[in-house]
Amino acid sequence: MKERLNTLNPMQREAVLKTDGALLLLAGAGSGKTRVLTHRIAYLIEQGVRPFNILAITFTNKAAREMKERVFNICEEGNQVLVSTFHSLCVRILRRDIDKIGYTNKFTIYDSDDSERLIKDIMKDYKINDDLLSPKAALNEIGRQKDKLITATTYAQNVDSDFRKKLIADIYIAYEERLKANNSLDFDDLIFKTVQLFVNNPDVLEYYQERFKYIMVDEYQDTSTSQYTLIKLLANKYKNICVVGDDDQSIYGWRGADINNILDFEKDFKDAQVIKLEQNYRSSKTILDTANFVIKNNFGRKEKNLWTENEQGSLINYEKCNSDREEAVFVANEILNKMKDGYSYKDFAILYRNNSLSRILEEQLVFLSIPYKLYGGVNFYGRKEIKDIISYLKVLENPDDEISLKRIINVPKRGIGDATILKASEYALNNNITLFEALSKADEISDLGRKTKSVVDFYSLISDFIKKAGELSIPDLIDYILYKTEYTEELRKEGTDEALGRISNLEEFVSKAVEYEESEEDVSLTKFLEEVSLVADIDSMEDGDNVVTLMTLHSSKGLEFPVVFIVGFEEGIFPTYRALTSGNPTDIEEERRLLYVGITRAKKELYITNAKSRLQHGRYINNATSSFFKEMPQELINIKEKPEKQKISFSTSEETSNKYRPQPSYKPNVSAYLKRDIPAPKNVFLDFQVGDTVKHFKFGQGTVLKIEPAGADYEVTISFDNVGEKKLMANLSKLKKA
Repeated sequence: MKERLNTLNPMQREAVLKTDGALLLLAGAGSGKTRVLTHRIAYLIEQGVRPFNILAITFTNKAAREMKERVFNICEEGNQVLVSTFHSLCVRILRRDIDKIGYTNKFTIYDSDDSERLIKDIMKDYKINDDLLSPKAALNEIGRQKDKLITATTYAQNVDSDFRKKLIADIYIAYEERLKANNSLDFDDLIFKTVQLFVNNPDVLEYYQERFKYIMVDEYQDTSTSQYTLIKLLANKYKNICVVGDDDQSIYGWRGADINNILDFEKDFKDAQVIKLEQNYRSSKTILDTANFVIKNNFGRKEKNLWTENEQGSLINYEKCNSDREEAVFVANEILNKMKDGYSYKDFAILYRNNSLSRILEEQLVFLSIPYKLYGGVNFYGRKEIKDIISYLKVLENPDDEISLKRIINVPKRGIGDATILKASEYALNNNITLFEALSKADEISDLGRKTKSVVDFYSLISDFIKKAGELSIPDLIDYILYKTEYTEELRKEGTDEALGRISNLEEFVSKAVEYEESEEDVSLTKFLEEVSLVADIDSMEDGDNVVTLMTLHSSKGLEFPVVFIVGFEEGIFPTYRALTSGNPTDIEEERRLLYVGITRAKKELYITNAKSRLQHGRYINNATSSFFKEMPQELINIKEKPEKQKISFSTSEETSNKYRPQPSYKPNVSAYLKRDIPAPKNVFLDFQVGDTVKHFKFGQGTVLKIEPAGADYEVTISFDNVGEKKLMANLSKLKKA
């Protein structure tokens, strides 16, 4: 072990040797924290601590497996140490002692779908309409309360006059009663009930305090209120607790993580020692200096400064493109150029703030035959909401497409269940007709009963879409389908971050349709669907490790790549519009920490890119460069800016003119992606004008201040009586003259 200790740097060695008492290990990005934890466990065992008395907690099963393997490689007794995630630990504890809080150890664990179904049953029994509150929104709020260790009774006692919260309180109480009657726990209960078990049963708590005399917690900055409370209860007797984390990498506040857990550690454990791991083994000096320069603008942090003995490295590359298409072209071409320098595809990562930015990047990678893999989700065209709308379009193009028809027949839900579909399918088979034709004869299908009207209405809806397909542009057709089916409206009612992300993806799909129509001379729905299908099919053909990585900045945490691209570096995208307008400075600080995480993923080279004009929500938007750019050390940045295409030399010489004209390497016409005057949408008619009073389902009445064309719709600026000025899309928002 002594030889192994000599391989550690002085601060790492000090952290390993500090075995008793409380220790806060501030481990900067790439500073070898896992190495320290594994050596610390091995050292404890060498000093006579029983492996049975050591607990190490990580956030993922993968991290737990890797840590256990590394400990075993150092010390064979290490396989007896409990290395576990929070939830796995709690299941183990509850299986042994949950009977003390009224359950049996045969309890089942509900996943999110099970929980949502239970919420739906409760809402049905209580006659709570989905229009008032979606089951998923109720479940998310209940989860947030459980994470804060707030019981249903306490929540109900503290709700104000908010009608929505009162509904949730009633549902929460009933939900807990049903769970207990079913001897079941949901995922949030695993920690919540373990804390409850410990608080109500001191003897059980003491047993586990004696069992786990030495506790180590990784990624402590990501702990929530319930996780923090659990750890504090377990460590309260012996206080031999080592927490490892980096407050500068706390990026999960939106899902319950509380950065104050790590910032206030010394208040919770008065004699705690703090050791900083600041030597970075991953990145170049230029990358680390940039990261340090950015993160020092945060106030809610513990002071530290990453340094490295690595080489200085190349400057940060900043590329400002004229359009999002040019941005994608630049990134893809730069990858191909770097391949000539000996890099492999797996050396590259493209990171973005939200998933909707991946679509145009995926298309360009496919066009240039660059293999890639999308992490943290399916590829753009494989996402449920995109597959749903594509299925609608496929049915309009080919009503005999039974697979697509079955996918959308009850999406959004319209009361046509599996039994109804089965009866219609049997009728089609017996009469030798297609399923779509069978739907047109719903009145003749026996045993449909009250479902007949739902089937007739669906057939009429699709027939109307088929008619509109011959009249509307593709973007307008997509908007029309989303409006008539109320697909987007259902997602808005859900109100979760996931639902808002799906709406963003649908808007990005409209942008794709606008882009397609502008770049193709011979436009047709058939060719559009063919182009979309080819992208999805080609993506699935690449299977192997040597691929370019595409992922969100959140998903990249804990990873590293020789070359990193951070794209969409624009105000309103990164930092997000929500963070900019929330009025809470901690939201901007979390966005800045996310940038810090992104920067420190890079080992050798870092690219920052953005676009002057980006196609969003079906229209061209001019976003300013991210305000974070000014916080980066300008002397460490190699700034490149694409020449404006409209600023071509006035010389009549063809040679001089071509000197400033960008030479695109992609198929579509460059001019298709330049910002231009937006034409009035086709087949969208408004029954109001500037000065009129209009009504909105959520914001009430307001006065129209401005009406502007916005691609497939009109953007209307309205001064509402209750909520002030808002900008809305007329068609999608169902604006009507009051």
